[in-house]
Amino acid sequence: MIPSQHIAQFHPTIKQNTNSAESKLFQLSEGQDLSLYRFEIAHETEFMPQPIVLEWKFPAVGVAGVWKPTADFAKRIEADWELETHESRISIDAPVIALFRANDENAICFSCSNAINKIEMSAKYREEDNTFYCQIVLFTECNYPIREFGIDIRIDSRKIPFSEALRQTSTWWETYENLKPVGVPEIAKQPLYSTWYQFHQNLEEDLLLQECVLAKKMGFESIIIDDGWQTKDNNRGYDYTGDWEPERFEDFGALVKKIQSLGMKVGVWYSVPFCGIKSKAYQKFKGKFLTEKHRWAPVFDPRYPEVREYLVNTYISAVRDWNLDGLKLDFIDDFKSYPETSFDYDGKDLLSINGAVDILLTQIRKELEKINPDIFIEFRQKYTGPAMRKYGNMLRAFDCPGDYTMNRVRIADIKLLAGNTAVHADMVKWSFSEPVEDAALHYINTLFGVPQISVMLTEAPPEQLQMITFYTQYWKENAELLLRGEYYPQLPLQNYPIQFVQNINKAIFGLHSDQVVFLNKNLGKIDILNAKSSQKVIVDVAINLGPYDFAIFDCQGVLQIEGTLQMDQGCQLFHVPTSGLLQLTQSNT
Repeated sequence: MIPSQHIAQFHPTIKQNTNSAESKLFQLSEGQDLSLYRFEIAHETEFMPQPIVLEWKFPAVGVAGVWKPTADFAKRIEADWELETHESRISIDAPVIALFRANDENAICFSCSNAINKIEMSAKYREEDNTFYCQIVLFTECNYPIREFGIDIRIDSRKIPFSEALRQTSTWWETYENLKPVGVPEIAKQPLYSTWYQFHQNLEEDLLLQECVLAKKMGFESIIIDDGWQTKDNNRGYDYTGDWEPERFEDFGALVKKIQSLGMKVGVWYSVPFCGIKSKAYQKFKGKFLTEKHRWAPVFDPRYPEVREYLVNTYISAVRDWNLDGLKLDFIDDFKSYPETSFDYDGKDLLSINGAVDILLTQIRKELEKINPDIFIEFRQKYTGPAMRKYGNMLRAFDCPGDYTMNRVRIADIKLLAGNTAVHADMVKWSFSEPVEDAALHYINTLFGVPQISVMLTEAPPEQLQMITFYTQYWKENAELLLRGEYYPQLPLQNYPIQFVQNINKAIFGLHSDQVVFLNKNLGKIDILNAKSSQKVIVDVAINLGPYDFAIFDCQGVLQIEGTLQMDQGCQLFHVPTSGLLQLTQSNT
């Protein structure tokens, strides 16, 4: 325990605790504007915990906005009279909030070690004293008795980029044994073709195989066969989920084999919690649901061991019998407490829903890895937090068809907390009537994640096919940098209008509005993706960099102009086609 005289400026205190159990809050470590605290509560016998509030104040000086894992476009400052709080649990978001300054500098980034249980967090502005009140609220959803509980709290007020503060938070989570991420197979880091937006549930085997031939040729290495493979029902509902018998295809295993013979890996979609009222499973598990009032379908209760066994065996059989390479496990966030959820044992082997989800997903991963050590498992927002990295190796942006700005923002937000886990774009969808330059905006906005595409390639105009091929190959050539380089999305309040990734040899900039690219060091190669409608690209050079060769391409990869110029201190103006590419290479002359 740190002596009281060394307690940092933002030392949290226990604001509310009506529990009779003994509790304590103390400091574990202190660095330069970085401190770690521990909260513990324990009792000799089990007790039903009441909500506990931990709080500290932060001066509202120079703060521009508030970052939360799935805030999307809403990174504004919230007042203390606004009721919304940030919720984190195993399948919702992550227990972290970051306040940032106008220059992207971290103001304060605070986080918790417990990513399994429900935690409520907030950083709200109080107008009376111009202060942010930061809170962590525990036990708002604990409907079962406990004996003890502990949580670590990390408070980082260092003057570093907010993105770096978040990356280091992710690294901190990885130090906890129950949050260690699973390994990432190479296939999880490759462009993927999805069937959802173009087929929905109307899957046709012959057309699907034609699509796979084209997709593989263009550089897509895997496919996810989404909803529709398991039923002939086309109503986009979930009444028939739960049995998972491939009614739509005469021989599903043979279809998988045909696709794999083209050189593509195959994954299949499952809505994990749902058990449709028209399924045989619904009759079998009647009374073992968290709710039957969900708008889509009854929700399995994973606290029953027989429910977990059924789900695990479903995926084991699918992967083994059809030789699958991956699974898309969907709707994990619907495993939660509902008003009618029972917290009596009556056959359950535990009462914690979040704990049961942890057991279920751990069993799924372990059993499937026995069959295929390189299996890919995809989760999508909001279940992309640190706990989910234990089970899945692909985290995907939440559905945003036709909205490339949202896709860009969601990719960036996931990447900041994802460590080495592969972060995928939502599968892009656009109208074939759009000019190729506008269609390219949808695709180019995904390139700082792993691209996914969901358009009918057999119907696409030739120029759009050429665009997809060009940028897919460009992504694959630069995958190591895009996936592993130092990543900096800038100006979060403006939806990251400029972002870049770099290593010691190269930088890639994504320019999504009329921003200026700043260069302050010598790099061998610099790529600028002009992912905006205007054609002016301005590069502000801080020091004399010497001669650089340049090449400008349009969005189909056709060279427009090339030459050599002196990259002297000052501004350089380039004219780059909409959705085109500017490449700068240090000259040997």
